[in-house]
Amino acid sequence: MFDADQMVLSMGPQHPSTHGVLRVILKLDGERVVDLDCDIGYLHRGAEKIFENRLYPMIAPYFDRLDYIAAVSNGLLYVETVEKAMGIEVPPRAQYLRVILTELNRLSSHLLWLATHALDIGGFTVFLYAFREREEILKIFENFFGARLTCHAFRIGGMTYDAYPEFEAQVRAFCDLFPKRLEEYETLLNENRIWLGRTVGIGVISAEDAISLGLTGAPLRGSGVDYDVRKTDPYECYADLEFDIPIGENGDTFDRYLVRMEEMRQSRRIIMQALDRLPDGPVMGKVPKVIRVPAGEVYHSVEGPKGELGLYLVSDGGTKPYRLRMRPSSFVNLGALRKMAIGSLVSDVVAVIGSLDIVLGEIDR
Repeated sequence: MFDADQMVLSMGPQHPSTHGVLRVILKLDGERVVDLDCDIGYLHRGAEKIFENRLYPMIAPYFDRLDYIAAVSNGLLYVETVEKAMGIEVPPRAQYLRVILTELNRLSSHLLWLATHALDIGGFTVFLYAFREREEILKIFENFFGARLTCHAFRIGGMTYDAYPEFEAQVRAFCDLFPKRLEEYETLLNENRIWLGRTVGIGVISAEDAISLGLTGAPLRGSGVDYDVRKTDPYECYADLEFDIPIGENGDTFDRYLVRMEEMRQSRRIIMQALDRLPDGPVMGKVPKVIRVPAGEVYHSVEGPKGELGLYLVSDGGTKPYRLRMRPSSFVNLGALRKMAIGSLVSDVVAVIGSLDIVLGEIDR
């Protein structure tokens, strides 16, 4: 119940700032948010049930379509989980190529977040600039995967094919160009009075609350918590590469922005190291013709662009999973929206949603 001075307002499911089909039910006192609730499920596709009715190799393409902005990271999560359950060793060259491609995917995901987040807050120029650089990454993906969005090249045991001849030169050319472009974004935003007014002190969440709510990715690191799966539980060749984990101090929308900007610098650093150390050799390990996962259960996670992506696999020893359950970072992070937005203005809700960087395809699986 609420008093006569309050009103209920639906933001979404087609509101531009809700990034897909999220409906946020706001209870308002004037423009001040008294309470809110997220109504999800408009996109639900029953993916986890579909997994139970597909052979293991046939499941991989479905992961490209969950978080379609981070298809490469999702694909990596799936093949690594099956490889972990089966004890398959992936050749070193495939590991380095996987890291290069997933870090490029982190860059393209962060660039799309920056573009749309800035647009939500009124920064149209940044939207155009970020799409300019994202396009260069998508051209590399198009050459490698044959697709720009639903990128798929990882197979259980390695890679389906090796890098194309111009791959290394094209990635290096992008990496050489990118630092100057990052400076352009920061020149436009870091001291921009409108940007600071819309982000500093907005959507604050403490480190204790962030941990309690299970946040990961920039929403957690922006609150000062140093947690990244690439460091805490390294996979592929991350243990051989040097990179830093940026963290914030205040846990507000501005800190989450700063963390992602520095993460892009660190991703470029990882890519350059991986290119320098890229070994020769095969890209596919020894995999049985018929993939059967030993009976038992396994959990595996990777650091996606939006946070920790986890997968829990239960096998009965057959050629299909008995159960395959995801831990999607967008879904968990969205759970903090109420905590972040109560007491703020309606316009601040737009900024806070943007700072969470959600994709509804991952939430409504």
